[in-house]
Amino acid sequence: MRLPKSIRDNLRFLCVEVDTQVAHLGDYIATPSPDLARAILDRSGYPGNLKQRIHASCLDHLARCPDDCPQGMSLRALEFIATELDNIAGLCRDCIEQIQAMDNPGLHGAKAYVSMLERVRHGIGLVEPAINGNDTRLALKIAQVEDRLDRDYHRQRKLTISALKQKKRTEDLIRALFVAQNIEQMGDALLATSEAIISANLGQLVDLQRYHSLAASVGDLDKEDGVDDVQIDAIAETRSGSAIAGISRGDGVKNDYVAIFKDGEKRKLKKERAGVESWHQIYPGLAPRILSYNKRGRSAALLIEHLPGFTFEQILLNEPSSLLSEALDRLSKTLRSVWRETRIEKPSNAGFTDQLRERLPEVYRVHPEFRQGDSLICGTAVPSLDTLIARAQAYEKSVQAPFSVYIHGDFNVDNIIYDPEEQRINFIDLHRSRYLDYVQDVSVFLVSHYRLQVLDRPLRYRIMQSARDFCQIARRFARKNGDQTFELRLALGLARSFVTSTRFILDKSLARDMLLRARYLLELVLETDPEKVARFKVPIQELFVA
Repeated sequence: MRLPKSIRDNLRFLCVEVDTQVAHLGDYIATPSPDLARAILDRSGYPGNLKQRIHASCLDHLARCPDDCPQGMSLRALEFIATELDNIAGLCRDCIEQIQAMDNPGLHGAKAYVSMLERVRHGIGLVEPAINGNDTRLALKIAQVEDRLDRDYHRQRKLTISALKQKKRTEDLIRALFVAQNIEQMGDALLATSEAIISANLGQLVDLQRYHSLAASVGDLDKEDGVDDVQIDAIAETRSGSAIAGISRGDGVKNDYVAIFKDGEKRKLKKERAGVESWHQIYPGLAPRILSYNKRGRSAALLIEHLPGFTFEQILLNEPSSLLSEALDRLSKTLRSVWRETRIEKPSNAGFTDQLRERLPEVYRVHPEFRQGDSLICGTAVPSLDTLIARAQAYEKSVQAPFSVYIHGDFNVDNIIYDPEEQRINFIDLHRSRYLDYVQDVSVFLVSHYRLQVLDRPLRYRIMQSARDFCQIARRFARKNGDQTFELRLALGLARSFVTSTRFILDKSLARDMLLRARYLLELVLETDPEKVARFKVPIQELFVA
């Protein structure tokens, strides 16, 4: 990174100061003396002052940077680095205080502690060269210090625990264990410093595990497509914690991605890979190709084919009405084809109310005002949401879809891509795909329209009209296939999605509107005679009004 002089100078002073304090701590452990202790304790404020100066300079430069300033990530990284270096100085002081409180200041296995501190000093010595040279290899060497310190710490802990069993100098040994843990935490600070440098070099926040996954995936892309110079752009963070980045050729063409990199929890990405592969087997052409899959510990990474076109959400919000009609028509034909081709004569129950019950605690954490008891208003009983759901659960057990189809499972407007040039629909984010009631996808798709937080009235009307048009498409399919309980299941599916979607919405007015629609639908279902289910109809026009 190219640093402003004020930041560069203060960073230099901070690295020297922290290195000096770590060196003094090593000398103190080897030969305890009051002078060495004071050399650390008396300068407790200096690293903090340097950190504050770096933070202030970074904020000043960030305030003068435009939003797309390439230096922005570097300046934020320097704030992290200054904080972590100051943390190391603080851990030095903690070590001194623990040792001073011992009856006998001589540490059990002092040489091992001194050796650990030499590792810390080595890592600190690499910080400036790694920053000044934008050197990711040096940053990785800083991270390796943490790994070695971790091994040293576990070895030292094992020895100390064995000594504790002899029941001699137990308090001193416990304090020695705290000292070892503090030094191990210095390694954590160096790891965070390493990740900050790598993030600045890549232009997006990454941890070390993600970096290794990214490096392996880009290596696979090399072999697959012959791409040897890449640019990486952060695209999104999913609600489940996965990070998504676009990988393009390093030719400066913005958003010209050759692949999408996605990493996160191994269990979820493993399911997504299985979902994509199942779509290739069951209905080829809808899902993107998986270019590589790498796992590391509890994390994993997918490199996925980049699909050209727009998400349905982008079309809804930004594109001409003619393109929206075209995309909706193509989506209608694609879904009808998928539902016909994958249909199996096996009745299914999506368990909409069970899904709702399972997610209700998360909803209440975001909107505690939704949690109310049964009440009585002017002699009329008003059941709570919990009561309505419990009654609907019992009712739903007798209602099934007459057949099953292969569904997307998370059929939101941002998980559907339309390519106008090829007039082709593609699905993404397929980790929940399975055979189930097609109403699951229909209801999720409709509510993902409603929850778009758009205030512009004409645009809001267009979004609601799109939802109503899609509902008519699903209704026609249900009629042609003799699905007599479609409407009632749709009401339960919509109620489920209206309520569960509020956990992602902080707008109290919108969240309340969605809750009231869900209550209304549940009450309509519960008022329906089980013998007259075929006559039930969801009031779509009233629910999806702009």
